[in-house]
Amino acid sequence: MSTRSNRGKGKLYEAYDDEPVAKISYQIHEEFDLVGSPRKWWGELTLAENVEIRESDRYIIELEDKRKGKCRLKRRINKAVVEVPSRHLYLFQGSEPLK
Repeated sequence: MSTRSNRGKGKLYEAYDDEPVAKISYQIHEEFDLVGSPRKWWGELTLAENVEIRESDRYIIELEDKRKGKCRLKRRINKAVVEVPSRHLYLFQGSEPLK
């Protein structure tokens, strides 16, 4: 297996909505099997805007290369990016392949 990491800017959507919730900055990690097929993906993101995120909802992340995938978010406790106003760091876990 191999893992590839990438940083970029993208968008976050609610799972059943065509309008973005927020612009994001992310770091993604993708794991591939021995023949190069994608297995799973996960990472961290920060929101460019101050919007409310419900951790129980499903979201779609759109990456800089326009690939999209459903994911769940979880806010990192006591972890904020130093900005004014502060931006919380969210962990995400993919729940289907990126397309």
